[in-house]
Amino acid sequence: MTSAQKPAAVDRAERASHPGLIALLLLLLIGAVAAYSLAPADIGRHVVSGAIALFAVVGVFAALGVAFGTLHFAGGGRGSDMTKAIADHNSDALVVSNRDSRILYANDAYRALCGGANGELRPVERLFAGAPDVSEAIYRLAQAARVGSRTIEELRLPRPLVGAGDPVWYRLRVRPLEDAGPGETLWTVTDVTRERERHESFFQDLQLAIDYLDHAPAGFFSAEADGSIVHMNVTLANWLGYDLAQFAAHQLKLNDIIAGDGASLLAVVSGRPGEVTTQTFDVDLKPLNGRVLPVRLLHRVAFSSTGLPGPSRTLAIPATPSESAAEDPGAAEQRFSRLFNSTPMAIAAIDADGHVLRSNGAFAKLAPAALMPSASEARPSAFRGVAERDRATLKSAVAAAAEGKGDIAPVDVALEGEPPRSARFYVSPADPRGGEGAAILFALDTTEQRTLQENFAQSQKMQAIGQLAGGVAHDFNNVLTAIIGYSDLLLAHHRPTDPSFQDIMQIKQNANRAAGLVRQLLAFSRRQTLRPQTLLLSDVLSELQMMLRRLVGEKIDLEVTHARDLWFVKADLNQFEQVIVNLVVNARDAMNGSGKIALRTKNVAPGECAEFGEKSLTPGEYVLVEVQDNGHGIPPDVREKIFEPFFTTKEVGKGTGLGLSMVYGIVKQTGGYVFCVSEPGHGATFRVLLPRHVPEEVATPVKVKEEPGKRAADLTGQGAILLVEDEEAVRAFASRALASRGYTVLEAETGLDALRVVEECNGKIDLIVSDVIMPEMDGPSMLTELRKRGLKAKVIFVSGYADDAFAKNLPEGSEFTFLPKPFTLKQLIETVKGAMG
Repeated sequence: MTSAQKPAAVDRAERASHPGLIALLLLLLIGAVAAYSLAPADIGRHVVSGAIALFAVVGVFAALGVAFGTLHFAGGGRGSDMTKAIADHNSDALVVSNRDSRILYANDAYRALCGGANGELRPVERLFAGAPDVSEAIYRLAQAARVGSRTIEELRLPRPLVGAGDPVWYRLRVRPLEDAGPGETLWTVTDVTRERERHESFFQDLQLAIDYLDHAPAGFFSAEADGSIVHMNVTLANWLGYDLAQFAAHQLKLNDIIAGDGASLLAVVSGRPGEVTTQTFDVDLKPLNGRVLPVRLLHRVAFSSTGLPGPSRTLAIPATPSESAAEDPGAAEQRFSRLFNSTPMAIAAIDADGHVLRSNGAFAKLAPAALMPSASEARPSAFRGVAERDRATLKSAVAAAAEGKGDIAPVDVALEGEPPRSARFYVSPADPRGGEGAAILFALDTTEQRTLQENFAQSQKMQAIGQLAGGVAHDFNNVLTAIIGYSDLLLAHHRPTDPSFQDIMQIKQNANRAAGLVRQLLAFSRRQTLRPQTLLLSDVLSELQMMLRRLVGEKIDLEVTHARDLWFVKADLNQFEQVIVNLVVNARDAMNGSGKIALRTKNVAPGECAEFGEKSLTPGEYVLVEVQDNGHGIPPDVREKIFEPFFTTKEVGKGTGLGLSMVYGIVKQTGGYVFCVSEPGHGATFRVLLPRHVPEEVATPVKVKEEPGKRAADLTGQGAILLVEDEEAVRAFASRALASRGYTVLEAETGLDALRVVEECNGKIDLIVSDVIMPEMDGPSMLTELRKRGLKAKVIFVSGYADDAFAKNLPEGSEFTFLPKPFTLKQLIETVKGAMG
């Protein structure tokens, strides 16, 4: 296009005028003419002269204003000329329109889009209206222009607006002109075809590069510092059996694709700030088909200026099989490196100062801190991560190995960090010809073994304490039975008005209190008498809820939550209620007068048992009862002892220390588990798991005769009773009590003595009242011998232990009545009367 044909910019912007000044000027001119025509000649000349003088003064001041730059001629400013020239000749098409889409300004480039100097000057909406593919974008731009907002769109036209040619891209911007008149909008149209072509060319090159990488004969992946894999090429995905279309859904980590502890080696790669580190690892990949794939990883990590690792660039090269290690030393080295990194034993080569020269994946997993250099040490040290108290021993063993000494004793150490871990280190001298430093460390993770040992030791301690408590309870029961019995005998001979009556009652009441403590000891030792029945814990807790609210008080909120379709359990109702009461009271005492106690129930499937983190818990179906408080919590050293009898953190006189031990015993005797989870300052949670019970359709017959519900008013009787009791005081009391009611009492100290007594009386015995635990021969063994000899007398077993503890030792089908110790005079007589029938 020639200069003559080149379209000129169009500027239809209206110039601002001042109508008031124009009217004033006209009035002055008209007044001057009228004064000259109508006034006398001398006055008219003066008026005309004054007007001329006024215009002369205005002209002088206007000239001075122009000279000093305070006044400008319209359109004559240099700045306006420069701005307009820039806009007129801008390569981008510029057009200004008002609210009615009337064009106020259009530069040369826009005129060219409209067809040149002879083309019709059209608004942008009409200029692009003929292209159906861009109508939506143009509509959005027009809407933005109407509401006075900014927006941008890119349009693709199948041919240019003027003439013919290849498809062209335009970028259209619209924004309001705030400094201009209201509703005026600036449109900018930019040809971005070249820019789009460059982008498309770059994108194609990028696609080719990605395609080359995806189908390269080596695997490639990129992983974040936390082990998350963010990219994987097609080759590696095919090796592993993953579908890249679903790669994001897999959320893979290094542990998912690298076998053994190889991922730990990659995780401890370290470097200085700004450094790029490349290391080689021979590891096994684990495809989805289960077969390992030996590869060599070239692992590159760039570290930021702050020392943080960035995403890795890792190349995986498959191991090449070799027919002979002698023919291919590299393959033999790779094979050894793979075995070295795959072994489950942690191995590291160190120098005399403990610096790690080489390590395998198991060592990186066991002691990652040992492979991370600190600020004070440029190289990683095997002593880092080992507890301070054990470092000296390990250093001594390393020093001995550096001197070439053998038969170095293993070193058991504790590792720093959470959770607590332990390891056993074996130290041996290194081969000086191998260049592998001064010593070789072999380490085994003994955390689980030590935990099992500690749990076993704790279990043995609890069992020993239980046996001790049970033995003490047995002896105390005999003493208390004699005290209570003789108190009853004395009370029978004293009236309530007798001064001695109250003293005897005090003796009996304190003996009953002592009997309560003994029952708690028996509960801990799991030898108390239980009467299990099928229970639905939601119903039990609902009935118990009112009493629990009274126990905790008004300032403590008790929240009870039940799971749906709760399973049945089999437990002693009274004892289970005692468990809940003890746990709730314990939670109440852990809070300072106010707080919240949550009581929850739920079913626990076998697969959920591992979530509790208790190694002693056997997977199975359980019903869980949780008692959670927000009190002061329990320190770890105290938590290990809370279930031991007589251990308490309460003040003197505010607790016996038997509450939680009784909970432990009752739950264990029921076949369940009880655990405590607590952190100081964050409250405590006690979890009771009871085995699920599936009720049978046909009830199992009960062998043990229950004590009759109704007792005869007449407690006297007749018949021969064999009383077998090794405790002389108990035997003497029971003999006097039964003889006073009309029975003939034959006494025996032991089971063997009872056999002799039966032979002497020719078996004329109606009832046997026998202790269970006796020297030489216990009660069940004695009964077995008597049944063999044809004695069919009824039996009452007396014991402080649970009846099921000895019932299994009785002959099949045996029936007996059980009387727990300690018992009163009335309980003994009523039980005998009921058994004699």
